[in-house]
Amino acid sequence: MKRIAVLGSSGSIGTAVLDVIRRSPDRFRVAALSVNSNTGILSAQASEFKPDMVCINDESLAASWKPGRGPRPELFRGMPGLREMVKDRRIDMVVMAISGSKALLPLLDAIDSGKEVATANKEALVIAGDLVRLRASRRKVRLIPIDSEQSAIWQCLEGQDRSKLKKIYLTASGGPFRNYSAGQLKNITVRQALDHPRWKMGRKITIDSATLMNKGLEVLEAMALFGAGADDIEVVVHPESIIHSMVEFVDGVVMAQLSVTDMRIPIQYAMSYPERLSGGLKPLDFARLKSLNFAAPDPERFPCLGLAYRAARCRGTMPAVLNAANEESVGAFLERKIDFVSIPAITGKVMARHNSRKDPTLSDIAAADAWAREEARGYIDRRKKAC
Repeated sequence: MKRIAVLGSSGSIGTAVLDVIRRSPDRFRVAALSVNSNTGILSAQASEFKPDMVCINDESLAASWKPGRGPRPELFRGMPGLREMVKDRRIDMVVMAISGSKALLPLLDAIDSGKEVATANKEALVIAGDLVRLRASRRKVRLIPIDSEQSAIWQCLEGQDRSKLKKIYLTASGGPFRNYSAGQLKNITVRQALDHPRWKMGRKITIDSATLMNKGLEVLEAMALFGAGADDIEVVVHPESIIHSMVEFVDGVVMAQLSVTDMRIPIQYAMSYPERLSGGLKPLDFARLKSLNFAAPDPERFPCLGLAYRAARCRGTMPAVLNAANEESVGAFLERKIDFVSIPAITGKVMARHNSRKDPTLSDIAAADAWAREEARGYIDRRKKAC
């Protein structure tokens, strides 16, 4: 019985993780849950899964939280509480379903405490990929990707000689605006941007998918997970989202992982590895597949991807700056302070003003993150006033 901590249990990934556990109660048990502020969902989850521990990030809500039916779990509060909870010996595996750079410290704590880590969080690996990779190597902790694309790469590379890897192909759905002109992109509304054609995700990651920044972050994530260079990774638009990613070897062989678009598939494999479980999930029906299409992304219409490659080649603190400026810009777009095309414009301006520090420490990364956020807010305020 594997004891699982689900960090970010109220989000789309977190609820999918709990559904996998629900389908295999003889294999998995919920040891801990965490939410930012959705205490209503947490109460329902605690009643059903009866975890030993829960954490509520919003400390103002934690004091009045009621767990519902069943025994009251041990309650942790805020980021300090979350960091303490992940170290607990009652946890075998930590599932990182928290979005944003705030996942970095609990991720490192989980690694330092020797836990298995299954992660759907891109940002921690984007801003501190080298540090995370080194820490995991020293502690002999396995980092298992949950994102469908990274899971596909991991599965294709399993048992292969990594020195014979030639290229990684990251597939992208292209988002809701892959056929839009540059002029049309200027008038995109928040509602349109949140309407993803394939995946049901959180608000921030859905906007990142619409700008293709999500795919750029995945390039940086793949570099951290698989030790690849930026020029060894190519993004390919694949609207059907059936092939989740591919790897090419030096002999010309390309291996691909295919499945229906259901996040529970990579989640289940990450949790059960090295076993494969049935779980009752929907299989792929090849007879119904009419075609699989591929195209190169357009860097003129979707400059976020180019910005991510720039950060990937620069490395150092530049990925932290990319991530922070993008987070601030996406937040401003969701609050209707800036338009859609201002997201890459502001992110690019902030990156252009940054002098990247090589081989950064955690303090260097935190400083670059704070600086980039302040710079981005300045550009956001000026654009808002100009409207």
